[in-house]
Amino acid sequence: MLSAGPEAAPTLLLAHGAGAPMDSAFMEEIARLLAKRGARTLRFEFAYMATRRAEGSKRPPDRMPKLELAFREAFAEAQSLAARQPLFIGGKSMGGRVASHIVDDLGAAGLICLGYPFHPPGRPEKLRTEHLGDIQAQALIVQGERDPFGKRDEVTGYTLSPSTTVFWTPDGDHDQKPRKASGFTHAENLNAVADAVASFMGVA
Repeated sequence: MLSAGPEAAPTLLLAHGAGAPMDSAFMEEIARLLAKRGARTLRFEFAYMATRRAEGSKRPPDRMPKLELAFREAFAEAQSLAARQPLFIGGKSMGGRVASHIVDDLGAAGLICLGYPFHPPGRPEKLRTEHLGDIQAQALIVQGERDPFGKRDEVTGYTLSPSTTVFWTPDGDHDQKPRKASGFTHAENLNAVADAVASFMGVA
């Protein structure tokens, strides 16, 4: 488990996405930006990704029940590291999806999804939204306006819980990266993401 940020601060237990590990460039940058804003990030790796790292072979993600169990175990460990500060859970893409299934059971301070996979790219009919309208915890979904896993014009038609806020990055893709012609930069979008997350966690 990796950490960044002051120990006596609200903490985000952050899970990686399906294809990149907990120390990917995106995860590293988000942790760094949140630390600058006074929030602490704890990261962990699902078993399939740890095996992929050790063996150097491609492995698909585990099934949802196994992912949820791993997240619950990481949460239990994180509670001892949170120093009685609020403990939020979330993740990049798949990691956020897993967290969204268990946030209410865990009693976490809130849910933070960085690029929620509302549907597989190119398959908008295969929705992963059936539970999102029932979430009771305060939730923040950070989504790029042109994310192939859920564009702005698609997501605005979905039923989300009244406790959920969606923060849009201008022209952002699944990593919040805009096109050059948009006039926005990736750094600007990531800083806006960090501002939104820090505010949600009560440190900005």
